[in-house]
Order: sequence, then C-alpha cells, then structure tokens
Amino acid sequence: MLQTALRYSHTLLKEIIKPGDHVIDATMGNGNDTLFLAELVGNDGQVYAFDIQEQALTKTEEKLGALITRSSLFLAGHETIETTIAESQPIQAAIFNLGYLPSSDKKIITLPDTTKQAMKAILKRLSSGGRMILVIYYGHDGGKQEKNAVLDYCTNLPQENYSVLTYQFINQKNNPPILVCVEKKGS
Repeated sequence: MLQTALRYSHTLLKEIIKPGDHVIDATMGNGNDTLFLAELVGNDGQVYAFDIQEQALTKTEEKLGALITRSSLFLAGHETIETTIAESQPIQAAIFNLGYLPSSDKKIITLPDTTKQAMKAILKRLSSGGRMILVIYYGHDGGKQEKNAVLDYCTNLPQENYSVLTYQFINQKNNPPILVCVEKKGS
C-alpha cells in the first residue's frame, strides 16, 4: 500500500538521520514528530522543536519522557529559528506539519510569511544531503494561501542546489495533505 503523506515523511527522514545529528521539528504539535526525531538522533544528537501553543509544549514534554534530554523545546514560532539556532549549526533534517494543532483552536494556524521565514532559515543551515519536509494541510481558512506560498517558494529554489519532490494522493476528497521534500545537493 502507498504510504500516507505523514508516514512517507518519516520514511524520508529515516533514510538520512543518524545518531549525533541535529534536526528541527518546526511545528511541535502533539509531539509525535519530536519523539520520532529524538529516537533517531540518539544520545549525542539534538532536536530543536518549536510551537506557539503551551498545550503543544506540555504534550510534547509528556510524550518525550526520558528522551527530553535530546530535545530543546521552544514556546515560540518557527520564524524564530533564525535567532534561536546559530547559522553555523548544521541541520540534517527539518519537518513541518502546516495547518493547525489537532483537537485545539482551529483559528491558530501556521502562516505563509512565518513559514517562508522558517524555511529560509533552515535552508541556510541544511547540510548537504539534508532534507526539509513540509506536510501541508490546507483544508482550513488560510490553508490554501499557505499551500500556494510554500509550493511557489519551493518551485523556485535553484535546481543546481536543491531537489524538490511533491507527494499527494490526487483522487482523494477533502484536500488530502501534500508532502514537499527539499533535499540539499552535495557541494
């Protein structure tokens, strides 16, 4: 069976993340990706996770348990990556789940401008062979604008520096998520 966008995002990350790597969860949410990343980076790696909602931070802390030592959790938007993580810190991978936090206020959503700001900051830090993955949920107010902004930004990345993949089920109803994977080419 074909993988869902979220499951495929994990497959793409597992292929490149190894113990000791530094990675980003740009949208902490319920902590599932943060935990997944913490398991991959091992004791010597580090996960930087961002979210603007206290509920997300609390759920992620609970989910991480003993793996909390592998993570730095920030109650801040992903647009703060530029000022939170040193530009000299190589990042092997990053993941976004764009939209809103499930089971919470659907009016609190990710936004095109802050997402673009975060993407630019990540790409500056991304290692050769590293991947930035965006799972775009867009069936809510403001979602289509963010989807279009992300797709436009990624479409215009120079092909000599990046490979960009999209993955989506095109025969499903109700705005199936779109996965975008940006891989930085070797230098």
